[in-house]
Amino acid sequence: MTKIQLLDSRLANQIAAGEVVERPASVLKELLENALDAGSESISVDVEQGGVKLVRVRDNGSGIDRDDLPLALSRHATSKIRGLDDLEAIGTLGFRGEALAAISSVSRLTLASNVEGEAEGWQVQVEGRDMAPSVTPAGHPRGTTVTMRDLFFNTPARRRFLRTEKTEFNHLEEVFRRIALSEFNTAFRLTHNQKVIHQLPAGLDDTLRAARVAKLCGKGFMEQAIPVDVERDGIRLHGWMGLPTFSRSQADLQYFYVNGRVIRDKVVSHAVRQAYADVLYHGRHPAYVLFLELDPAQVDVNVHPTKHEVRFREQRMVHGFLYSSLHRAIAEVRPGQSLAANVVDEGESVMPAMEPSQASMSLSAPAGRPSYASPSGNGFGYGQGQRQADAYGALVRSGVAEAPAMPAASDQEAVPPLGYAVAQLHGIFILAENQQGLVVVDMHAAHERITYERLKQSWSEDKVRSQPLLVPVSLAVSSREADFAEQQPEVFSRLGFMVERAGPETLVVREVPAMLRDSDSEAMVRDVLSDLLAQGSSERIEQKLDELLSTMACHGSVRANRRLTIPEMNALLRDMEATERSGQCNHGRPTWTQMSLKDLDRLFMRGQ
Repeated sequence: MTKIQLLDSRLANQIAAGEVVERPASVLKELLENALDAGSESISVDVEQGGVKLVRVRDNGSGIDRDDLPLALSRHATSKIRGLDDLEAIGTLGFRGEALAAISSVSRLTLASNVEGEAEGWQVQVEGRDMAPSVTPAGHPRGTTVTMRDLFFNTPARRRFLRTEKTEFNHLEEVFRRIALSEFNTAFRLTHNQKVIHQLPAGLDDTLRAARVAKLCGKGFMEQAIPVDVERDGIRLHGWMGLPTFSRSQADLQYFYVNGRVIRDKVVSHAVRQAYADVLYHGRHPAYVLFLELDPAQVDVNVHPTKHEVRFREQRMVHGFLYSSLHRAIAEVRPGQSLAANVVDEGESVMPAMEPSQASMSLSAPAGRPSYASPSGNGFGYGQGQRQADAYGALVRSGVAEAPAMPAASDQEAVPPLGYAVAQLHGIFILAENQQGLVVVDMHAAHERITYERLKQSWSEDKVRSQPLLVPVSLAVSSREADFAEQQPEVFSRLGFMVERAGPETLVVREVPAMLRDSDSEAMVRDVLSDLLAQGSSERIEQKLDELLSTMACHGSVRANRRLTIPEMNALLRDMEATERSGQCNHGRPTWTQMSLKDLDRLFMRGQ
C-alpha cells in the first residue's frame, strides 16, 4: 500500500467532473441554471461542433463582483447557500458550488462578468497544475458570459466516449428545451455552428407561453393539450397534459418541473401513469409539460449529483394531489371541448396500426372477419350482452322520436358537439353531422365507455363489499409486514379485506372483496402490502375491480351489426357528451373522430 496523500487541485476537480460533466449537454445544463439563478431576462447560447469545440452562454443577470470571480472557479464555493437551514429549503437551481470548477478542469474555460454600476468588466481563467485563477480587465456589459472550449482536451479517454456531432447536439438541444420550458419570463436564443436554431421571446402572457411550448414540443401537442391549473393545500399544479389520443410510442415528450427544476421521480411517474390508466392505449406513453410548485422545505433536491431526482417529504400527499388533479382534468374533457383525435403533429401517428393479435378488438362485420360473440353470462349479476344491446332503445331520451334536422345557419349554436345522427355504416359506425362537418363514432367503443363509467359510479356508491372466506387463508410474511397490517387494519378494511395477525410473522385473511372472490387472495394481499410499504398507497384492488368492470362493460355493450334507429343513435351521442372520458373506450382506443368541411373539401379537391 502506498502512503495516503492529498490530490492536487486539477486531479480532484477532474474526478469531481466525472459526476457533473458527462458530455457538452451537461455543461450547458449547469451554465443555464447559473444564468437563471442570476435573474437573467435574456440568455444566448452559442454552440460549435455539437458543443465539443465551443459552448458559450451569455446572460444579462446580476453579474459577479471582481473580488468574487476567483472564487467562482473554486470548488465548494457558492453564493446560494450559507448554512444547514438553506440546504433544507433550497430555492435555487444550482447550489453545490462545484460545477464551474469541474468544467474548468476538463476544458479551456473563461468567465467574464460585470455588475450594475461598474464601468468595466473582468474575466477570470485558471492556469497551471494548481489551477490558480488569473483575473484581467474585460469589456463586458452587465451580466455574465461563460465560454467553454475544447471539452476533454486534457482527458482523451473521456473524449473517446463522446458520440457524433449530431448526437451530441441532440442531447444539448434537449437540455436547452427543458430549461427554456422551465422559465417563460426569460428570452432564449440557441445557435449551432453560427446557425440560429431557436429564437424564443419572453413569454409574458398565455399566448406567448403557448407559442413557446408549441415551438419546443410541436404544434400537434398544443392542439391536443388540456390546460391544467389546480391549487390546494399550498400546492399548485399547472401546465399542459396531452389528450390520451395524443399518445407516444416512447416517453420522449414528458417534462415535469418541481419549483422550476426538471426532474424524474417515481412518485410523479406513478401518479401520472395512474391518471391515464383508464384511457391510454396499451404500450403507449402520455405527453405532458407540467409544473409543480410547493414549499421548498417539502422537497429534497440534494439526492443526486445531477439534481435530476428529488425526494418529497410527504410522498403520499403529493401522489394523491397529482393523481386526483390529472385524473379529474382528463375526466372533464367532453366532446366539443377538445379538437378531433386525428389532429396530430407531422410525423406522429395518434394510434398504432392494428396488429393481427388485436383483431378481436375490431368491430367488423362477420364476412370473413371476427366480431364479438354474445356472452353466456359473467357471474356478477349483470345483464346478458345481447339483451343489453337489444334494450339500448330504453336509453332514448324522451322527446327524441325522430331524427332532428340540422338548425339553420343562423342557429348553429343549437347543434350539440357531436351533432345529429344521419346514418349507420355496416352496423359498426354512426355517421353524424355537426357544426364542423362529419363525425364518425365507433358505436361499440362509445357504448362500452358509457357502460363502464356507469358501472364504476354504481360500484363507488355501493362501496367495496366484503365476502367471508369459507376457509381463511394463512400467509407467512415478514415481521415488518405483520406489524403494518396489525397497526393499520382500516387500510385493508377500506379495500374490502379483513386481515388479522395470527403470529409474529403470520397473517390470516378472513374476508375479501366480493367481486374478487375468485382471485388469488394470498397474492393480492402480498401485493397490496408491498405497495403500501413502498409508496404509502395501493391501487391494486381498484385496478382489479376496474379490469372486471371493464370486461363486464365490454360484454354489456351494443355489438357489431346491431342496427340502431336514428333516435337510438342520437341517444348514444348525447350520452357520450355527458360521460367522462368518452373520447376513449376502456382499452384506450378513440371512440370518435371529426372530419371538418375543410378535410372533406381536400378529399374531393374542392377549391383547388
